[in-house]
Amino acid sequence: MLKLKNINVQIDNKLILNNFNLKINKGEIHVIMGPNGAGKSTLSSVIMGNPGVSLTKGDILFEDVSIKKNSVDQRAKKGIFLAFQYPPQLEGITNLQFLKAIIHKKLPLFELYQKIENEKKILKMPDDYLRREVNTNFSGGEKKRNEIMQMKMLNPKLIILDEIDSGLDVDSLKLVMQEIKKYFNREVSILIITHYSKVVKYLKPDYVHIMKNGQLVKTGDISLAEQIEEFGYGDN
Repeated sequence: MLKLKNINVQIDNKLILNNFNLKINKGEIHVIMGPNGAGKSTLSSVIMGNPGVSLTKGDILFEDVSIKKNSVDQRAKKGIFLAFQYPPQLEGITNLQFLKAIIHKKLPLFELYQKIENEKKILKMPDDYLRREVNTNFSGGEKKRNEIMQMKMLNPKLIILDEIDSGLDVDSLKLVMQEIKKYFNREVSILIITHYSKVVKYLKPDYVHIMKNGQLVKTGDISLAEQIEEFGYGDN
């Protein structure tokens, strides 16, 4: 599904990722953990094609095709989805307008409304959700549930979750994790960036990676996340 081959990434002429390699097969869940400043969010940005992040070396392959020259919208249309750590506000654009605009497969209007209303109830979005501007005056939990709403409407193949647990209370975290698990299947791959082992316990990934100084320094299974929770990153 995704292969990063010896990539170097810079922000403001500072090297953040150094000869970074990662392979995610179809139907796998990978978790990346690491201390602040390790380059985790930069990794999600370069996969998604953020123009503020410079890929200076290496290649990014999605379904065996290089996407390093593709724009953000081109990557999204190929089936890559990024849930932001800090979802942006889109003032002047309602959630209904936004959801109608991002759906690639055009649905009859009634079917579209039915789908949105169904997901709105499942994700416990407020009654006036569709009339409100995207993420404007939303709580932290509402913003993250809104990311999952967008994910389910887009039907991506590769899902990148950048600290999806950040700002969530226990009930919202449980709901978000349930919906991600329900969506996941053997045709989908997930990359999760997190600090917390509770996300690992919910989603039971195939691999847990530890990232430091722009590189993956250790790979293991769920037990690696448990070690981090107990002992910290230390010399892992």
